Amino acid sequence: MTDTRNFTIALAQYAQIPLSDDESFDHFAQTVAAICAGHDAAGNSPELVAFPEMHLFGTGSLNEEDANRAQEAAAVEFPDTSSQPVSVVEASDSLLSKCANLAKKHGIWLVPGTFCERNPSGGIYNTAAVFSPDGLLVGSYRKICPWRPYERYIPGNSFTVVDLPGKGRLGLTICYDAWFPEIARQVAWLGADLILNLVRTTTPDRRQELVLARATAITNQVFVASVNAAAPQGVGDSVLVDAEGELLDVCRGDEEALLTRTIDLDMVDRVRRIGTAGSNRLWEQFRPDDDDIPLPLYEGHISAARWHPQSGHGRRR
Repeated sequence: MTDTRNFTIALAQYAQIPLSDDESFDHFAQTVAAICAGHDAAGNSPELVAFPEMHLFGTGSLNEEDANRAQEAAAVEFPDTSSQPVSVVEASDSLLSKCANLAKKHGIWLVPGTFCERNPSGGIYNTAAVFSPDGLLVGSYRKICPWRPYERYIPGNSFTVVDLPGKGRLGLTICYDAWFPEIARQVAWLGADLILNLVRTTTPDRRQELVLARATAITNQVFVASVNAAAPQGVGDSVLVDAEGELLDVCRGDEEALLTRTIDLDMVDRVRRIGTAGSNRLWEQFRPDDDDIPLPLYEGHISAARWHPQSGHGRRR
């Protein structure tokens, strides 16, 4: 049987660029163009291009107070994409419009890192955005777990998955979210075939994050892509993990690097059908006649009727 859901992704382990002005964005646009002109080992051009957390919102050597003020001043306003994709070409914020036009120009799914999103009541969110090959803003996600007490972003409180027609479903998480398995479980349950974790880790615990990336893939039977910033803002070590937790590729070290690879999203279905290593079918664990399992931590419970992942890509919907 021929695989029909091959998907080529490019993870750009690059250093942050200064808070987006025209010159900074021109540099970013040139970078995207160069990536799109390349290909993986099999000659496939990227269909999705992703950058690390806060890639367009670098504050250089500013101290914490000044950096926070600079990011608040540069924060953008996001339209609501919860019900349908949104055209931002005519939106008041030019950065969203530029990213949308860039995605359309190259015919790619573009995740340009995360944005500082303005909260009308004050403060900012750390928000990831996905732009479609048609130039639409198709989804945004606010980081649920800012790295406290160091990050001052307002926590988000909802989850985001984005349909990639004919391919699958993309789930979004941001950096420290990866340390909370509840978040990845929810995103997988929403039908994600690939969880994209946008990272700007500067600390030695990147070693543990690489373990978490593999563990997330194993315990949810999904692909995981964790793209970290290069030096000096990050320690690199970006990884791509398959649905059985095997490392497909890694950008070792903290230098700028590009990871481009084609993955077979049909693997998610196969692994869930036959089990990880041919043995473990975790999404079949709970049966309709099982009693609910109380979860006192959440004042809730696991219900067998809700355990199976939701429908995602085109073959299901």
